[in-house]
Amino acid sequence: MTNNAPLLVIWHSRTGASEAMAVAAANHPGAQLIRAAEVTPDILLGAGGYLFVGPENLAALSGEMKEMFDRNYYPVLGQLEGRPYATIIAAGSDGQGAQKQIDRIATGWRLKRVAEPMIVCFSAQTPGEILAQKSPSQEVLKDCSEIGQSIIEGLSCGIF
Repeated sequence: MTNNAPLLVIWHSRTGASEAMAVAAANHPGAQLIRAAEVTPDILLGAGGYLFVGPENLAALSGEMKEMFDRNYYPVLGQLEGRPYATIIAAGSDGQGAQKQIDRIATGWRLKRVAEPMIVCFSAQTPGEILAQKSPSQEVLKDCSEIGQSIIEGLSCGIF
């Protein structure tokens, strides 16, 4: 059985890094790129799987990503079980706080992780470095693209 519903690549970015990684991941037929602020319950329900791409801010999930989960969590609760998900986090140094938050939410939705967490550390430690625009390397963008493509293939083959 195949799943023709798209991979939903949900993103938020302040410095451009997460946006660039989300665009790379969604640059395939079968993917839909959407900013976290625009996600609705109907959009979530129409997707076959999810790739959450965002920054870690102050050791936690960015506000816009958290708001997306807050706004949509209960309206879709009990309706997403078993759908695949993966994550890409842009971090200054660690990324684990944001990663853990998404995983806890995904556990509540009963989503199924299908790729190892990808945390890209930009080693930004000063206010200037943290606020500066960032460009992921071509290697990182290639890895993001491969994650997106892998999930799309899994959906289309009925693996997920």
